[in-house]
Amino acid sequence: MPFPSTLPIPSEVLKIAKKLEDAGFETWCVGGAIRDNLLGVPNHDFDLTTAAPPPTVQKLFKRTVPVGIEHGTVAVLDANSQPHEVTTFRKDIHTDGRHAVVEFGVSIMDDLARRDFTINAIAYHPIRHEWRDPFQGEQDLSKKLIRSVGDPNWRFQEDYLRILRALRFSARFEFRIHARTLEAAKANAQGLSQLSAERVRDEWFKGILTAKKVSKLVALWRDVGATRIWLPELGTGSGGEGQAAVDKLPRDPVLVSAYLAKDAASLLIRLKCSNKDIDRGRAIGRWRDKYPDATDPVAIRHWLATTGEHADDLLALLPAANAPLQKAVAAVRAKNPPLSLKDLAVKGADVIAAGVRPGPDVGDALARLLEEVLEDPSRNTKEYLLSRV
Repeated sequence: MPFPSTLPIPSEVLKIAKKLEDAGFETWCVGGAIRDNLLGVPNHDFDLTTAAPPPTVQKLFKRTVPVGIEHGTVAVLDANSQPHEVTTFRKDIHTDGRHAVVEFGVSIMDDLARRDFTINAIAYHPIRHEWRDPFQGEQDLSKKLIRSVGDPNWRFQEDYLRILRALRFSARFEFRIHARTLEAAKANAQGLSQLSAERVRDEWFKGILTAKKVSKLVALWRDVGATRIWLPELGTGSGGEGQAAVDKLPRDPVLVSAYLAKDAASLLIRLKCSNKDIDRGRAIGRWRDKYPDATDPVAIRHWLATTGEHADDLLALLPAANAPLQKAVAAVRAKNPPLSLKDLAVKGADVIAAGVRPGPDVGDALARLLEEVLEDPSRNTKEYLLSRV
């Protein structure tokens, strides 16, 4: 695909670039927005790279945030308080596979040379409308190819997360990974163990959200050995996970992870997810094979009461063949039946006043009353329930 004569740069980004250029600092648009616009994918989040060092960027603009100043990145806030990242030209001078020490004051060519893949190493000058593509990224976009900049082994050893990024881009754009790049990813997969759980989790979740087919993303993670290190609960992929079914699920990273995993809570704990997400995964694992009879409203009410807030997750996992159950659940819910203790027509104080001893007996009494109400919602009256006490 030939480069267009111009790119639709947002006016606020253009103002920032012009101010830097007017101050004598060469400035280019880089990053995912360049790649996506060339692919025809909407993306207006243009990043800028410039010869201006971070302190100069902070002096030139009134409102800035030092989002990654040790790596040369300053966010400039526009009139609408929208941040735009401005990063000083840099190159890596030392890396341990997780963190890089960078040197500033280099050229745009040096800056592009440190990037991960050729399709991400394209620069556009928003004022002169010039292009820089030293690694033939435009050709690789045309070929639908993910290829490392320079030696792929060095690229991955600089930051092992780039292995997972290659898999995400491949699944997102349905691009093939260049043979040498894929070979290097497999050879360096053990280095993924050095990454923090948070970085891996973010990459896995982004992959689920953006992949054309989640099943393709999972196959790539398995192929390079990433699941063995970080997601062993996904197993070997012998067919038990339902490859076609996972592509029909909502793009909810926790739901998808819980569906694929043999022990969802264990996987989510390893990825240092929130307690709420871990509880979701644990609930899905506990009840995923325990659905009520679609013809039995009593069983459905008991199921809804037991699963609580996780019922919708469990319904989302049902294949299309189970549509009758989804309709039956919707019909039960439409009647708004009492499903929890807070829905009962009596409270703890009422049963104590009726003669139940304060303490655990109160909870036991309320639980028994809820069981009766789940059997027949019409029983949920104060008069009836106190008579049962």
